[in-house]
Amino acid sequence: MTGTAKAYWQIHFCVLLWGFTAILGKLISLPALALVSWRMLLVSATLLLVPRVWRGLQAMPGQLLVTYAGIGIVVALHWLTFYGAIKLANASVAVSCLALGSVFTALLEPWIAGRRFDPRELALGITVVPGIVLLVGGVPIGMHRGIAVGVVSAFLAALYSTLNKRHVEGANPLTVTAIELGAGSFFLVALSLSVPSFGPPFPLPGLRDAALLVVLAVGCTLLPFTLSLVALRRISAFSTQLALNLEPVYAIVLAILLLDEQRELSPRFYVGVAIILSAVILYPLLVRRPRRA
Repeated sequence: MTGTAKAYWQIHFCVLLWGFTAILGKLISLPALALVSWRMLLVSATLLLVPRVWRGLQAMPGQLLVTYAGIGIVVALHWLTFYGAIKLANASVAVSCLALGSVFTALLEPWIAGRRFDPRELALGITVVPGIVLLVGGVPIGMHRGIAVGVVSAFLAALYSTLNKRHVEGANPLTVTAIELGAGSFFLVALSLSVPSFGPPFPLPGLRDAALLVVLAVGCTLLPFTLSLVALRRISAFSTQLALNLEPVYAIVLAILLLDEQRELSPRFYVGVAIILSAVILYPLLVRRPRRA
């Protein structure tokens, strides 16, 4: 197996694990800020027990450390808006909005990573518009705020994915993960202190929430987050985002089986999701260039 093929398998395994995050976010009763704060704190604290992480921190230039910390703030905002969308709407709506990340990545990656802009990627954005219209019309009006927050979350996901792609070669993936999630934890604490209406960042969870938080932090965050950074060394941020578009498929199926969410959504919603996912998944096949001899 080539390095690139292995990277694709790794990113798809990450997507499978990430498919459970929306379900866990719905099952955990904590508010979005507390949920994300505990998630980031548990992962970063676990990584600080790894000697390789400390060696990586000592060898890292200060400017690069600040860069990774800044990306960590973007990650924190992405997760905060993602779980906010789940609380305002439901898991199916939040993960469906993530599919728009491919459109945002198509616009951000040429600017941030220095890749040549491809007009066909802009055409992808135009193609998903009918799907967005159907998606919005297929949910109760009370969930529209959740869709708006979910779109912001998709933009932030595309932003941090592209930024990581540009700087991923600078350090060991475990060290990068520790810096980004640690910085995100400090940012959320500062946010809760400056905006008291958000509530405390680390309220003591009950036994059930604590168990689910451990599963979320280790199985659905630490492992896939680090593995995705390794995969990004071989594949582009746009290719990564396309693979991530399978996450809504897994999460929606799980939401139907475990949360019975199909009762809250109309068939129009699922048609809109199908249009968006079809566009972003078929895109690589439509623009594939023949190999040179």
